[in-house]
Amino acid sequence: MDTSASDTAPDLVGMLHNERDAFTRSEQMLTDIVLADVDSVLNLSIVDLARLADVSPPTVTRFCRRLGCRSYADFRVRLAQSRYIGSRYLTPPAGPQTAREIGHGIVTDIQATIYQVFETLDAEAIEQAAGAIVSAEHILSFGSGGASSMMAIEAETRLFRLGLKVAASVDHQTQLMRAAGAPHGTVIIGFSLSGNNLGLSRALAAAGEYGHTRIVITRSMSPVAEEADILLTVDRREHADILKPSTGRYAFMALLDILAQTTATRLGATAVGAMRRIKHQLVLTRDEDDAQPLGD
Repeated sequence: MDTSASDTAPDLVGMLHNERDAFTRSEQMLTDIVLADVDSVLNLSIVDLARLADVSPPTVTRFCRRLGCRSYADFRVRLAQSRYIGSRYLTPPAGPQTAREIGHGIVTDIQATIYQVFETLDAEAIEQAAGAIVSAEHILSFGSGGASSMMAIEAETRLFRLGLKVAASVDHQTQLMRAAGAPHGTVIIGFSLSGNNLGLSRALAAAGEYGHTRIVITRSMSPVAEEADILLTVDRREHADILKPSTGRYAFMALLDILAQTTATRLGATAVGAMRRIKHQLVLTRDEDDAQPLGD
């Protein structure tokens, strides 16, 4: 478990939770004291902590080194970092308990998120993005992670049915290679909920080097946003309840749907023709009529 040679500070709180059963009895006692009240331990001297755990100070030092820390002082610094980064996950806030209460909170947050998208909508940027997509020879859709990878694939689904040449990628290395190898006239759509996806940022930067138009849906004033030629922002604060799924993906979907319909409207007969052919095949093979969704 010794990670002292690593450049990355270990997640001490996570390690203590996960490795407790593998520790000696004395180390388990120290672990329980730390996890019970991290803030208090940060203010304890090595002698005080040893006294609380009924162990010797050298035992505390060995415990710290087992966790990858050079000393007790280093242990406290890294414990403070771990406590700060994951503070919400140490004591999850009390939230709704019943399915009805949870459902009400989820739906209310989704409604508020979508309404915020409309209230802050940059219609001019949407028009510019739709125009770029309509005139593109080829479209690449990039996103990695949870909501962002889902949106990259969703963008491919929204656009191919309009008769457009589009391909999605959720792998950083593939995104970089596709950005570098894409032909002239390519438009790239990038998604990042946090805006801190450095792999995506590098791929978008490479796309910019080769003159590709980059439509980016992300948080403003972020590393990914800096690589945008056309920026569609999703700025929202996450809720405090860590058990509640982020509603950010609904903001993504609302923006993408607005962009997709604006694009379809600009394409006109071209989009309608492609959609009619798809629906024709679906009616022949799956649907009794054309009232069902178009392949959704």
